[in-house]
Amino acid sequence: MSIRTRFAPSPTGLLHVGNARAALFCFMFAKKHDGQFVLRLDDTDLERSTQAFADAIQADLDWLGLKWDETARQSDRFERYDAVFETLVAQGHVYACYETPEELERKRKRQLARGKPPVYDRAGLALSSDEKAALEAEGRSAHWRFKLSGNQVSWRDLVRGEQKIDTASVSDPVIRRADGSWLYTLPSVVDDLDMNISHVIRGEDHVTNTAAQVELIAALGGEVPEFAHFSLMLGADGSGLSKRVGSLALADLRDSGLEPISLNAHIARLGTADPVVPAHTMQKIIDGFDMARLGRAPARFDPEDVTRLNARILHETPYAVVAERLVEIGAPAQVEFWEAMRGNIEKFADMQDIVALINGPITPVVETDDAEYLAQARALLPDAPLDTESWSDWTGRLKDETGRNGRALFMPLRMALTGQSHGPEMQHLLYHIGYDEVVARLEAAGKH
Repeated sequence: MSIRTRFAPSPTGLLHVGNARAALFCFMFAKKHDGQFVLRLDDTDLERSTQAFADAIQADLDWLGLKWDETARQSDRFERYDAVFETLVAQGHVYACYETPEELERKRKRQLARGKPPVYDRAGLALSSDEKAALEAEGRSAHWRFKLSGNQVSWRDLVRGEQKIDTASVSDPVIRRADGSWLYTLPSVVDDLDMNISHVIRGEDHVTNTAAQVELIAALGGEVPEFAHFSLMLGADGSGLSKRVGSLALADLRDSGLEPISLNAHIARLGTADPVVPAHTMQKIIDGFDMARLGRAPARFDPEDVTRLNARILHETPYAVVAERLVEIGAPAQVEFWEAMRGNIEKFADMQDIVALINGPITPVVETDDAEYLAQARALLPDAPLDTESWSDWTGRLKDETGRNGRALFMPLRMALTGQSHGPEMQHLLYHIGYDEVVARLEAAGKH
C-alpha cells in the first residue's frame, strides 16, 4: 500500500508545539515507509482564515525541516463538497434541522437534568415538508446533520489498539451550518478519500469523530484509512497548550534561538518510554520513531528540557555543520575555535557573546589590591604570538613570581581580560584575543 499522511491545520492562528508534534508524527510515519506527506490547509472558515497565517504555517514547517510533497486548500474545493453533499441528501444520509443554538442548548439541559446523555433527538427527521416550509417562512435556515447508523463502529488504532464506539450514544454530527458553511467532518472525509490518504494520524480528541467519519466514508463508498490517535500534549504545569500558545508558539521558540533538530528530537520521544537523545539529522529521528511506542498518558512539554537538549546537541555538533554560521557572526573560521567554545553555549546565539568577548570592547573589573599583580602580569606575559599553551606558561610564571595560586592567581586575570567571572577556558580565550589586545586590556585595567 502506498503510504500517504496529511497534516491539516486551519490557517486561523499560529502553530504551537502540539501542532508541531502532529505534523512531525505524520511526516515521520510517511518518510519511514517511503510515503508522501501532504499539507492541507483547512481554510473553510473564510472569515478567520488568512494568508498571513497560511504563510506562517508553511514557514514553521520549513524551519522544522518537514518538507511536504503536496499542498491543498479546502477553500479551492467547495464545489466538490457541494456535489457530495447533494448526493448524500438524495440518498437520505443527511437531513435538515431547524433548531436555533438556544433551543438545542435547552434540549441538552433537559436531557442532562433527567440523567440522560445529551444526544440529539432527531427532531429534524420527523418534520414534514409543510412543517419545514413553515419554519423557513419564519426566516429559519436549516443546518444539516449526517444520520448515524446507531450501530457499533470499531477499528484497530495504531496507538490505542482496538476501539469501539456505539454511534447510538452520540449525536448525529452537524456537517453544514445554517449559513451554508462547512464544519470539519464532510470536507475532511472527502479530502482524505480524494487524496488517497492511507493513514490519519491525529490527537485523541478526534476519537469520537472517527466513528462518524468511518460511517460517512461507508456512505460514500470509500476505503477506510488506518487511524492513529496519540495522547494530547500539556504544558509543564499540566495546563492545555491551547491556553499557552503565546509562550509555546513555534515562531516564539524559533526566535528564542532553538535549533529545530532539538525540538524535533524532543517531541518525537515525548509520550514514549524511550529516552530523549541528541540527534543531528532528521533521518536519525525518523529511524527511531515507532508509533507503537506511544503511550496513552498525556505528554508534558517543558521548554527548559528542549533548551538542555539543544545544548547537548550543539556540544556534539561538528564544525562543518556550523562553519557558515560562524562566518556570518564574525567568529574565527577554525575547527579548533568551535571545538573549544561549543561546550559553553546553550544556543548558537550564545556564540555571538563569545565572539564579542574576544573582539571587545570589554570593561575590565579590577579589585584595588590586584593593581600591582596585574602590572606584574603585564611584565610576565609571554611573547607574541600567543597560543593555547601561553596561558599555562603565563600563570606558571606568575605563580613562581608572586606565590599566588588557585582563584587568587587566575581570577584577577580573567576579570581584567573579560570583565566576567566565568566563561570559556582562558587558555582558548587568551589565544583568540591575541597578544596586542591582551596587552591593551591589561593596560586599561591598570588605569582602573
